Amino acid sequence: MILLDFEQPVGKLQEQLEKAKEIGEQSGVDVSQTIKDLEKKINSTRKNIYSNLTSWQRVQVSRHPSRPYTLAYIKHITNDDFIELHGDRGVKDDKAMIGGFGTIDGETVMFIGQQKGFDTKSRQYRNFGMANPEGYRKALRLMKLAEKFNKPIVTLIDTPGAYPGLEAEERGQGEAIARNIYEMFKLKVPVICVIIGEGASGGAIGIGVGDKVFMLENTWYSVISPESCSSILWRSWEYKEKAAEALKLTPEDMYSNGIVDGIIDEPLGGAHVNPEERYKKVKDVLKKEIAELKKISPEERIEKRMKKYIDIGIYNE
Repeated sequence: MILLDFEQPVGKLQEQLEKAKEIGEQSGVDVSQTIKDLEKKINSTRKNIYSNLTSWQRVQVSRHPSRPYTLAYIKHITNDDFIELHGDRGVKDDKAMIGGFGTIDGETVMFIGQQKGFDTKSRQYRNFGMANPEGYRKALRLMKLAEKFNKPIVTLIDTPGAYPGLEAEERGQGEAIARNIYEMFKLKVPVICVIIGEGASGGAIGIGVGDKVFMLENTWYSVISPESCSSILWRSWEYKEKAAEALKLTPEDMYSNGIVDGIIDEPLGGAHVNPEERYKKVKDVLKKEIAELKKISPEERIEKRMKKYIDIGIYNE
């Protein structure tokens, strides 16, 4: 298991546990009590660490290389009957943005989300989960398709941001994201957004306008990443921890400010420790919310969706 820097105390105890097991196997000495004590200590140490995570540590957990990505969630939620749809009908098929129809216990749903890679080759193929304008235009095309057939939409958000390259700006990155935000407010079908990893800037909000927005426990949602914020304010990445605290980007911060509607808990150590449990939990939340939203008329849903975002923040007219 890959351990993050603040998890090193757990790593040392795990090494001791492995040595104890090895001694027991090689010498025949009864080490069962030692093993039991070490396992208990590992659990208590992990519990102590994860009950006091800083904002920056939450960011680190959200980026854990073993953390499940969008396609993994879709595959397990739909029992592997997902049919991916491709292309924006204008430029190309953006591999960082995926989407298509799948079913949740018989309910057909349009799934859309950013997909990161799990190794060097796939990360390059997926552009590290950073979509180009054609990715957002593909997402909008699929949303309109879902609306046409009266199917609910689920977006799974996990991106370090929209791709900031020159070619993306030349093809209208800002306009594509703004168009998605505008159109998502008017969609006549239920829209549920779940932040499963990183929720950075316009890259996240480009598929993040929904009737209900949820965050997994160890994720973050902000206008800018801590590193970028640090580099702008202090001209260095060294202040990323300070920036993370100032940005108020944790699920608790987002919920208290009315930006998200709920927090989906994770097992001790993060979603990657027991991904099957997270798939089921997210599926249960989606089923419940879709059923509730379908009881409301499209006109009322749109009105509530708009009011939800209008009420965020403090402003004077």
